[in-house]
Amino acid sequence: MATRVFHRSLLIGGCRKRPGRQAPNSPEAASGEQAEAQRRAEPARTPVVVFLGTSLTAGYGLPEDQAFPALIQARIDSSGLDYRVINAGVSGDTSAGGLRRLDWLLRLPIAALVLELGANDMLRGQSVALLRSNLATILDRTSNAHPDVRFLIAGMRAAPNLGRDYVGEFDAIYPALASEYDAAFVPFLLQDVAARRSLNQADGIHPTAAGHVLIAERLWKELQPILR
Repeated sequence: MATRVFHRSLLIGGCRKRPGRQAPNSPEAASGEQAEAQRRAEPARTPVVVFLGTSLTAGYGLPEDQAFPALIQARIDSSGLDYRVINAGVSGDTSAGGLRRLDWLLRLPIAALVLELGANDMLRGQSVALLRSNLATILDRTSNAHPDVRFLIAGMRAAPNLGRDYVGEFDAIYPALASEYDAAFVPFLLQDVAARRSLNQADGIHPTAAGHVLIAERLWKELQPILR
C-alpha cells in the first residue's frame, strides 16, 4: 500500500485578481515570477511534523481527515503554530518497512518525528532485538539529518499470548528508547481505546473516529510542549 500523506496548505487571500499581461523580459514580469516562485516554495520551508507508523497512523478504514495526524494538524493550526503534518502511516508496515521509507522523509524539513512502529513486528512474532535496532536506527538517522529534531515515541504493548519473556522485552523497548533519545513519550498509544468495542471498528483492532479523537488528545499533551 502506498504511503498516505496528509498535506495542509495555507491559502491566503482567496481569489486573486489576474494581473495584466506583461512583456516576457520586463521588470514587472521578472518581479511577478519571483513572487510566484517564493509563493510556491513557502510550503517546502514550513517545518514538518512527521508521523511515521502503521495502519493506526494511516487511519485505516476512515477518511484521512479523521485519522489522528489530521486531528493534530487541526490542533496545531488552532494554536497558531507553524507546522505542517505529514502522515507517513502505512498499513501492515513493520519497523523494517519504516526504516526503508526513511530516506524519502529525511528530505523534508523535519522539526518533529512521531514514531509509531512495532505493532506489526509483534503480531508477526519478529525479533525484539531487531525491532529495537530498527527503531534506534530511525531515530539516529533522523537526528543526524536534522540535529534539532524532537521526538515523540508512541509505545505499544505485546499480546500476552506471546509469552512472558517476549512481552517483557517488547514492552521495555519504548521507555528505554524514550530515555536514551530524550524523547517525549506516550507509554501506550491505544490506552483507553484498545478492547473497547465502541471505540474500535468491526475488526476489533483499528480505532473508530471517536477512538482517534482520544489518541489525538493523548498525543497532543506530549507533542504540544516540544513544538512551542
